[in-house]
Amino acid sequence: MRSEKSERRRIHAGLALAETICVSAFVVELLRAIGGNGLSWAYVFEWPLLGAYAVYMWKKLLASDAAERHPSLEPTLVEPDDPQLQAWNDYLVQVHAFENTKEQPH
Repeated sequence: MRSEKSERRRIHAGLALAETICVSAFVVELLRAIGGNGLSWAYVFEWPLLGAYAVYMWKKLLASDAAERHPSLEPTLVEPDDPQLQAWNDYLVQVHAFENTKEQPH
């Protein structure tokens, strides 16, 4: 339980750090662009995009953290007694057995 809270705190702290950096860099580049540095205009638009990406990743990390704590919420992809899957696995065993019996060049 404690490590879950610790992991969530790290995720939140990472977002706070990323947003602090992005906002600070945005302000610096905006001031430089207004001061006459034409290249800084590109960074004025880049930093908010990076900040938005940080929020996107924050949401993904929180969702994956929740999915790890509640594995029953994840969908089951394959039935354990699926006859088609068993037939496919049998076929693969035959293919690999055939490949292993072929004479290998020396």
